Amino acid sequence: MHLRARIGLPALFVAAAVTVGGCAPQDNTSSDDAASPGTSAAAPACDKGKLATHAAGKLTIGTDKPAYAPWFQDDPANGKGFESAVAYSVAEALGYGKDKVVWQTVPFNNSFSPGAKDFDFDINQVSISDERKQAVDFSSGYYDVRQAVIALKSSPYAKAKSVADLKGAKLGAQVGTTSLDTINDVIKPSQKPAVFQKNDFAKSALRNKQVDAIVVDLPTAFYITGAEVTDAEVVGQFPNTGGATEQFGLVLDKGSKLTSCVSRAVDGLRQDGTLAKLEKQWLSDAVDAPVLK
Repeated sequence: MHLRARIGLPALFVAAAVTVGGCAPQDNTSSDDAASPGTSAAAPACDKGKLATHAAGKLTIGTDKPAYAPWFQDDPANGKGFESAVAYSVAEALGYGKDKVVWQTVPFNNSFSPGAKDFDFDINQVSISDERKQAVDFSSGYYDVRQAVIALKSSPYAKAKSVADLKGAKLGAQVGTTSLDTINDVIKPSQKPAVFQKNDFAKSALRNKQVDAIVVDLPTAFYITGAEVTDAEVVGQFPNTGGATEQFGLVLDKGSKLTSCVSRAVDGLRQDGTLAKLEKQWLSDAVDAPVLK
């Protein structure tokens, strides 16, 4: 699980609307019996623009403040940045145009803590987990977390354009992570990778040039290069190779009547390619983090 999702640290610097069909009520189903992330009891019909929202006729969306690129660009309401663009795409799919969306400031940890919410859904790089689902509902995942490689800007490996370009690098990652698996199974470098007990040790090794590059998940990579090792950069990211993948989900109040409708909207955006398009636009092209193949 990435840095922000794991410890609640604000991420610094840090994926076409669809028509949503009617959602049939679910008979005799409690929220505890939900088969998919965040389904709630007896979901109502998803009448576009007429949902049982926090404020009648409006869709209230929560996120933290400050909100930084590439997830947002300063003001969440401007539609710029991956999560802002996703939020507006979901809103439109639910029948709420940009003029019907209200943004609410919600600290990261508060978004998934127990208790009633003053938003319809929150979008803030919150990883879906069984523990969190005890307190809140989640939509279907709107972003599959990818692994990324970081190198000092002065390193020749900062210019890598493909996995093959990293073969000769001395790479490092935290023990027992998907990041280390990516080094061993995807990059397969000619040198044995350095393995660290914590990412803090990996970052120190990178600063001290004891390794040429380190592999972490992409959200953590944005944070490290934006706030901690500012003379480093994200070289690129790796495609997901299947298996269990950490996902970000929209957060809703536990048992929300909107959960099923919001999940269907997210599923539609994934199926029609909108999420992939937004991910490329804001998390690959805009921040120069190309997918390395």
